[in-house]
Amino acid sequence: MIALTRPECPNPKALDNGKYNDPVNKDALRKSTSGKCMYCECKTDHNSFAHIEHIKPKALDKFPELEFVWDNLGYSCQTCNVEKGDKYDNNTPFINPYNEDPEEHTLFFGSFLYAKHGSERGEYTINELKLNRTGLIERRKERLDKLNIMISAAFRTRSDTLREQAFFALKKEADKDKEYSAAVKSLLIAQGILK
Repeated sequence: MIALTRPECPNPKALDNGKYNDPVNKDALRKSTSGKCMYCECKTDHNSFAHIEHIKPKALDKFPELEFVWDNLGYSCQTCNVEKGDKYDNNTPFINPYNEDPEEHTLFFGSFLYAKHGSERGEYTINELKLNRTGLIERRKERLDKLNIMISAAFRTRSDTLREQAFFALKKEADKDKEYSAAVKSLLIAQGILK
């Protein structure tokens, strides 16, 4: 999970007309996440169809008044959206990557995501959205294993030029548009490639 920037709503009329999943608005949210789920960072075309996620649930007994509010919408994979469902704890709300930096609450050790400094919100978000589900761990591990091969080769080369080129390429793999960029960033920090 990474910090995201919410775009301006491109089609507010759709929300006014009771259509939160308008294609233009959905595309704006998709672009804001680089086509990744706002929670698990999987590319949505690899996992399933993307959903418009209600950060605070629109259920009648929760926050029905927020169903068509742009600031309550996000871009999510089907799995995270289903896992979250109508769950919401006012005392321990889910991390909202559009309003805060998830790194304040979570951190990666390899392919596993953990709550940082005992963050209850981090733990709640990880557990309820199942952000350490088997499929995610496997896909993150595959990605990190491939990068570890590149890291090893970069450190073994005797050419300073080749090492710098490899480090540059590795740093690009932690860009926000890359799948599982938070896990990659943690790996590169641990290996001394990023600060």
